[in-house]
Amino acid sequence: MERIIEEIREDLSRRLAVAADRLADRTLTEDPAYAALLGRAELRERIHHHLRQAVEGLVRSSRGLPVELADARATGALRAEQGLPLASLLRTYRRGGRLLWQTLTEAVASHDRTALPRLLPGAPALWDVLDQLTDALTESYHSTEAVRADRDRERRAALLDVLLDGAAADGGPTAAEAAARLGLPERGRFAVVVVGSGGEGLSAGPAAAKAGAAAPRVLWRIRGDGEIGLVELGHHPLESVRELLAPLGLRAGVSPVVGAAADLAGAHRLAVLALRTAPESGGPRTALLDERLPAALVAAQAELAGRLRRVVLGPVLALPAEDRRTLLTTLGTWLACQGSTTYAAQRLYCHRNTVSNRLRRLEQLTGRSLTDPRHVVELALAHAAVVQHAGAPQAAARPSAVRQAAGEAPTPPAPRAGRTSPTPAGTGRRSPRRPA
Repeated sequence: MERIIEEIREDLSRRLAVAADRLADRTLTEDPAYAALLGRAELRERIHHHLRQAVEGLVRSSRGLPVELADARATGALRAEQGLPLASLLRTYRRGGRLLWQTLTEAVASHDRTALPRLLPGAPALWDVLDQLTDALTESYHSTEAVRADRDRERRAALLDVLLDGAAADGGPTAAEAAARLGLPERGRFAVVVVGSGGEGLSAGPAAAKAGAAAPRVLWRIRGDGEIGLVELGHHPLESVRELLAPLGLRAGVSPVVGAAADLAGAHRLAVLALRTAPESGGPRTALLDERLPAALVAAQAELAGRLRRVVLGPVLALPAEDRRTLLTTLGTWLACQGSTTYAAQRLYCHRNTVSNRLRRLEQLTGRSLTDPRHVVELALAHAAVVQHAGAPQAAARPSAVRQAAGEAPTPPAPRAGRTSPTPAGTGRRSPRRPA
């Protein structure tokens, strides 16, 4: 093979130049990715160089020497950095290989047609050289692409941090610049969602929630203590965030809607606060801040919340565990039922008089009346403080035990056939001025 190539080298060199022209024109005509990246002169020069490299690789192979692969690796790395699709790169390489064999046979036939049979044994060697070059190019492309993807993720994470934390580094992008680089408008309808760590299903990741035409766009930022989503709502209602997360069963907090990228840091803080009010188990686990404002108020003031627990519910908390749980459960259920003793009794599976007696005892212990709106507010906030205090350190480990310690009511089973459903709160009988 080496001897044949030496015999036709001068003619082969001219023919390779023509082949490079043909392949460059075809590539620019049929492949928009190449056309957007390279001009004809540069592309033609690179193709011509690759064809000559393949011929030299064939010569080296015939001598028992390794094929030089450095140039192929450099090309793969360069095109990956430039963002040229690998499919475009490989397609041009394959066409170049076929064109090279065609050019070789034409040059040999022009030189000495009777020498064509001597060329045939070199075909497998040529394909082996082309495979080595293509493999080296592909491996380098993938390696560079992985590094580039990591770098892009880090850059994207840094831009999200600017928006979510509100602290741009010296000389770093402003909130408006970070939003623009992330493809977000400076003004619009945004929200932030914070997903707690350690929840069941977290391994699937919020990113598993695929945003389609009926869902808002979410940019996720993964951190050690959970995941944060920057939500571009557009025309979607805030409730759509809850619907997006509902299939994952994750515990999450959602901020109110803000109208500018510069307000996202504040929205992030409110979403963290909303997460602290989200239920540990049972029912919807995504808390929208505006639906949980009293609980958020308690969560935002840990020191005052502790004092609220002690001052308002101290005598109840000092009771034996079973009595404490019973009274806190009754209070929490009565509050959830909007002050309906009858409805609370149905949810607790006991007689209405039993609920009234428990509430009367709670009034006696706390010195607060359930007919005084100011006292009811104090009791409701103190109960929220107890629930949050009981759930914070141990929720992930023993959710049911935490619910009992906090006095949460059990989840009622589905009504049995023929049983009348409880009267909705606000439409049925309400407790008298004093539980009887």
